[in-house]
Amino acid sequence: MPGAYDRSRREAVVRRVSPNFDRALSKYFGTQTPDPVAAQGSHDAYVMALRAHGTDVEILGALDSHPDCCFVEDCAVMIDGVALISNLGAPSRRGEEVAVAKYLSEGSDLLRMPQDATLDGGDVVFFDDRYLIGLSTRTNQAGAAFLTEQVKEEGFDVELIDIPSSTLHLTTVCSSPREGTLVAAEGHLTQDQIGHLADEILWVPNSDSYAANTIGYSGDRVIIADGYASTRQIMLDAGFSITTVDMDAIRQADGSLTCLSVFNR
Repeated sequence: MPGAYDRSRREAVVRRVSPNFDRALSKYFGTQTPDPVAAQGSHDAYVMALRAHGTDVEILGALDSHPDCCFVEDCAVMIDGVALISNLGAPSRRGEEVAVAKYLSEGSDLLRMPQDATLDGGDVVFFDDRYLIGLSTRTNQAGAAFLTEQVKEEGFDVELIDIPSSTLHLTTVCSSPREGTLVAAEGHLTQDQIGHLADEILWVPNSDSYAANTIGYSGDRVIIADGYASTRQIMLDAGFSITTVDMDAIRQADGSLTCLSVFNR
């Protein structure tokens, strides 16, 4: 979940890339077999970028039995200090959440989902006073309803968004790098879906869809994927200070910047 209340992002948990990353799920962005060594290089650069922005990063060990295990965002959603532990939408990924839950339990209460509910954290964007929840192939109606109930109890609003078959998760094509602002990819989300939500929507061209996934920090600082010149210029024109990370090796398994972390403070 890329939003983090004041976007100070003081703490995050990540996990090293599985040695079997070449077997990771890949449908949307991959152009070649995922490479575990190259992906770990991108992951290392990612962690360095988070730390350079002041985030204290905890690194969990990789899981041989779970090729997608580095995508910890899907394992948990933070709700005002409580960690909702996901029932992951892809059957092959179930079990990845165990170590993430154990780590988060050291500083947060845990909330478990009912068995019929599935939800990936990648379908959740925290946007100022509300949670945007994507209904996708990974997050079902029961999962969205359960999360909705929990966040409304904490005083937050909810907006449900149907995710088109052209993309995996809501965060794949949408992020919120600062208060009042959404970054969204043309050709996946529409003005009718999200136009009423934000004071400012920065639409990136369809060819740059991958770069709509950003990590915003306080002070209009933002991390974006390297290699997307149009998105970089859009962000610069909007007043952001930019750090880029080469995410191509992570992209081969449909992973994006936010997929690699859970910001727990």
